Amino acid sequence: MEKRPGGRSARVRDAVRQATLTELAEHGYSGLTVENVAIRSGVHKTTVYRRWGSAEGLIADALELARQEPWPVPDTGSLKEDLREIARLVQSGFADPVAGPVSAAFVTAAVQSSGAARSLHDFFVARHEQAAVVVRRAVDRGELPAGTDVADVIRTAVAPIYYRLFITREPVTERDAERAADAAFAAARAGVIR
Repeated sequence: MEKRPGGRSARVRDAVRQATLTELAEHGYSGLTVENVAIRSGVHKTTVYRRWGSAEGLIADALELARQEPWPVPDTGSLKEDLREIARLVQSGFADPVAGPVSAAFVTAAVQSSGAARSLHDFFVARHEQAAVVVRRAVDRGELPAGTDVADVIRTAVAPIYYRLFITREPVTERDAERAADAAFAAARAGVIR
């Protein structure tokens, strides 16, 4: 029997995903339980257990769905400005009162669970690939040398944001995000990121 894209299965998945995100925002990864997601989603607990199995399964599914969603990729005509836009987007996402705690919970889950870590890795691979188009355009314009590792330029631009948020637990301002992007731009222009 073929599942209908807009049928009951899709509604159940959406309800469970929304409940998972809300639970993560309110209670973090340590407070995420199948029982609470079932109650919040209105989906029977046995259905949630059967389909998702655990908090790790709920995280994996939420990240898989998020990975498939389009991400706003800037096109300013300048790699430096595109990287700044991407870094500011990451910084403002973590500063957002709703999205920030969910994003932080995904990272926390990845530290505590190998399954969640694999899911977060897959999510980031997709995000970096989506964002790498700005670097490919820069290579095509002659702004960067051929052979530049396009995904690594993106990773280099956003990594300091994650370092400050999750390692040193420092606040990240818009200026901090721009500095990280500028450093990635300078390294890429110098041919360091290959």
